[in-house]
Amino acid sequence: MRALVIGGGGFVGGYLINELKNNGYEVDATCLENEKIGADCAAHTLDILKKDDISAILDKVKPDIIFHLAAQSSVALSWKKPQLTAEINVIGAINLFEAVREYEGNPRVIVIGSGEEYGYISENSCPLKETEPLHPGNIYAATKACQEMTAEIYARAYKLDIVMVRAFNHSGPKQDSIFVISDFCRQIADIEAGKKAPVISVGNLSAMRDFTDVRDIVRGYRLLAEKGISGQIYNIGRGKAVTIQYILDTALSLSTAEITVERDEKRMRAADIPVIEPDITKINSDTGWKAEITVEQTIEDTLNYWRKRS
Repeated sequence: MRALVIGGGGFVGGYLINELKNNGYEVDATCLENEKIGADCAAHTLDILKKDDISAILDKVKPDIIFHLAAQSSVALSWKKPQLTAEINVIGAINLFEAVREYEGNPRVIVIGSGEEYGYISENSCPLKETEPLHPGNIYAATKACQEMTAEIYARAYKLDIVMVRAFNHSGPKQDSIFVISDFCRQIADIEAGKKAPVISVGNLSAMRDFTDVRDIVRGYRLLAEKGISGQIYNIGRGKAVTIQYILDTALSLSTAEITVERDEKRMRAADIPVIEPDITKINSDTGWKAEITVEQTIEDTLNYWRKRS
């Protein structure tokens, strides 16, 4: 079985490539010209805003399964660069769907969306089922919802074999520090190394989010490729939200330094959803997947990653 990972140069890409290779797949992956893929596989340079280039790679690789990871995946950055976010997340996806539609084969496409798509939810709607109406609350979420709706249209209109995923927050070693667990861990590691004053800057600590280890997430992506039902949407996450305060307290409890916490207004989002938590019954029923790595282990592994680099 040959898999093509589009967006292999990102945080999740290396983990997914290793997961696939460890389970017998032949793997090709794409990345931008200025990126490197964090795993050993056949690599191809690709800008998903160039549809003809996607077609050329499909003709060359002839994949059985395509994992579409390429995205602008930061909520914070989406507020600052909404046009770029829309181009990558929406136009890039349409380019892929068009290339697959014109391709002679019919590979399965795993389209990665986000739990952020649910957005402004009613007080009693958590845990969120896949049937919950979407009310995106930020630019990133809106583009991911649009990507998913477009994928559904292509699946129905052209009979493409597409499985859609709403992935909730995932973290782990190697993640960029613009994301909360990695951000806290990097700040702590820099403080312990004497590179930073013993003050950690934080944003909204009351928001509740569902955090899953990236190593569990990519196992879920593989299982969806193997067992997911075409045309269906699946939540993937732990199924249990915790506050950002809990993430911070856990990270601080692992530190060897005395650290003061300060609120930084620059880290506050223009709009924030109080709680986001998925119902994972569907993915568990269809694939047997559930998270196995604890949040605490993810935080410890991420902190140790940054300690080695401080």
